[in-house]
Amino acid sequence: MADWDIKRQGYDGVVAAVPISIPYQRFTPDPAHWWLARALGDLVRGAGLRPSDIDGFTVSSFTLFPDTAVGLTQHLGLTPRWLDHIPMGGASGVVALRRAARAVQAGDASIVACVAGDASHVDSFRTMLSSFSRFAQDASYPYGSGGPNASFALLTDHYMRKYGATRADFGKIAVAQRANARRYPSALMQRELSLQQYLDARPISDPIHLFDCVMPCAGAEAFLVMRADIAADLGLKTVNILSTIERHNAYPNDPIQDRGGWAMDKDELWDMAGIVPEQVDFLQTYDDYPVISMMQFEDLGFCAKGEGPAFVRERDLEITGSFPHNTSGGQLSVGQAGAAGGFLGLVEALRQLTGTADGTQVKDASYGVVSGFGMINYDRGVCSGAAVLAANVTGDTG
Repeated sequence: MADWDIKRQGYDGVVAAVPISIPYQRFTPDPAHWWLARALGDLVRGAGLRPSDIDGFTVSSFTLFPDTAVGLTQHLGLTPRWLDHIPMGGASGVVALRRAARAVQAGDASIVACVAGDASHVDSFRTMLSSFSRFAQDASYPYGSGGPNASFALLTDHYMRKYGATRADFGKIAVAQRANARRYPSALMQRELSLQQYLDARPISDPIHLFDCVMPCAGAEAFLVMRADIAADLGLKTVNILSTIERHNAYPNDPIQDRGGWAMDKDELWDMAGIVPEQVDFLQTYDDYPVISMMQFEDLGFCAKGEGPAFVRERDLEITGSFPHNTSGGQLSVGQAGAAGGFLGLVEALRQLTGTADGTQVKDASYGVVSGFGMINYDRGVCSGAAVLAANVTGDTG
C-alpha cells in the first residue's frame, strides 16, 4: 500500500436501529414502490417518527425502474437532504449501512432510512435477467444462459475440484439454514429438509441441484442509521458499528473466482473492529448459493482458504450450535426478494443484537458479522462488503 494511506475513522456517535422485514410473497401484483412504502411506513412507526424527520434516504431495488431513489421521494412524500441509490444487489445492505453512517457522521443527515425491496410477478425474473447487465445482454442471455445458475455451477465445480469440497458439505449449509428458517415465521420454505433430500434433489446445472438455488420472490427489508443521541432520546434499541469494508471487482485476473473482495480487506475489518473472529457470536453471509457462503467463511478469516469444507464439517451451523450462521434461514430458505436479499442478513443481525429476534435469537449475542456479495457479471460477482456489529447494552456510542 502507498505510504499516504490513512487509517479510516471509526463510527463513533452513529448507531443502527429499527430492523424491519416485510413478509415475503412468491408472487404479487404490487409494484416495488408498494413494498418499499410499506417498509418505510413500518420504519417511521417503529421509531416514533414522522416522515418529515427522515432527512436521509437510501434505496436498493431491481424492479423500481424507471424510477430511482429520487423518483421514490415524490411517491413517498419525503424531502431528504441526503440521498443515495445503491444498485449493488447482495452487497447493498452493507454498502447502505456504511454510506449512511458516514453521512450522519459528517452532518449531512441525522436520520437515514435504508430501504430495499422488489416485486415479483409471473415471468418477471426471466425478464429482469435478460437485461440485468451488458454482460447478460451480450454474452450470456442470447446464448441460452438465462441466469446465474450456470455461472455458479462453474464456480462450484471449480471450488470442489480445487479444495475437495463435496455436495454434502454444501448440503450441510443448506440443511442448517432450513432448520433455522423453521423458527422464522416469515420464511417461505418451512418444510424440514434432510441431507438426503438435499442430495437427491433434481439437478439444475451440474453440480448445482434444486436446494442450492434461491427462490425469487417479493418483499422488503429496512433499517435506520442515526445519531446516537437522537436514538437515545427516542428510546430505541441500537447497535454499534465497529467496522466495515467494501470492495468492487476484486482479483480481476483470477481466471475463475474462488475468492472475493473480503480477502483483500479482512485485516482492516478486524483491526478496526478491535475483536477477532473467535469472539463473533453469529455470522450472516450472502447465500445465493452455498459455495459463496463457504468462500465468505474463508475470506473473512474464520478459516484459511481451502479449509471451508473442513470448517463446515466440524461445526454446527444452527441457531443453538457452535457457529450460528444465517439465523433466519438466509435466502436459501426465506427467499430472495431481489435487492432486499442484500439486506436480509443485516436486518436479522440488528434483531439479534437488539435482542428482538424471538424464535431465532442466539443466546447472549454480543458481536455479529454481516457479509454481502452481489452483481454477477458473466463469470463472477463484482461487489463485496462486510460489517462487524456489536450490541449496545450500556448506551455506549461506539
